[in-house]
Amino acid sequence: MLGGDYEARVLEPSPPAVDEFPYADDPVDPGEVPEGRRLVSPVHNRGDLTWQEIAEQEPELGPWCAERWLGAWKRLEALPSTFAETRASLHQIAEAVVSPARMPPNEIALRYTRGGFGTPFFEENGADCQVRVEHGELVRQRGSEQTREPLPKVDRDAATALGDFYGFACSVLEQLRADQPDGDPSLVQLWPEHFDIALELGSEAAGRRANFGASPGDENHPEPYLYVGPWNAEVSGELWNATGFRGAELIYSELIAADDQRKSALGFMTERYLALSET
Repeated sequence: MLGGDYEARVLEPSPPAVDEFPYADDPVDPGEVPEGRRLVSPVHNRGDLTWQEIAEQEPELGPWCAERWLGAWKRLEALPSTFAETRASLHQIAEAVVSPARMPPNEIALRYTRGGFGTPFFEENGADCQVRVEHGELVRQRGSEQTREPLPKVDRDAATALGDFYGFACSVLEQLRADQPDGDPSLVQLWPEHFDIALELGSEAAGRRANFGASPGDENHPEPYLYVGPWNAEVSGELWNATGFRGAELIYSELIAADDQRKSALGFMTERYLALSET
């Protein structure tokens, strides 16, 4: 199917590498679509269909879409007891191993990749390369060849749970980005120093710009959480409940208890984006 009617661009980045700033492809920017092919996008205004619509029309594709957080959305589940230790170990790997492999070397941002996180594809000596963590293994890909190695103090189930959290967050952030094009949204990127995945959205000139993102946990948060962090706007009231920073948060235990987790996450972010826009 992918070799015929559809071209996968969303949330699962693929070569070729981008050699101009920001040195990362935009998974939801159609760019030049080859004649005779249809682009599958998360939103209607950037393609013919969403993967969710395809999964509804062709249920046999549901598991394929769900594994990649493209559609047929699966639920986030309770975290394994090994999550905190694995998160700490993978945070170190992100900073010390994965991010330094990115080209050019002064670019540090990572992204969600299937089963974990990794660099955008980059070119090295004529080959498309990527370094990523996939289900707790370090993968170094060069062209069609790849090597895999286990990582210390990393539990596979916990690493997979982390990858699912990033995949869920990335799908929500890309939807927010598509729903609010007038807010000058940035790329969705994963920042190794804080290990969070986020975008910037809103008018900077009007003092309404903010970071919208998801963190797998930190010194003030033992569990993952979604957040909205205004750059300059002074905020107060029940919408702005964050601990350890000025803004809003939705903690993991509350998120997974929701009947519709994606609707809850998108509603959390959208409500606060609109509140900032109205200040």
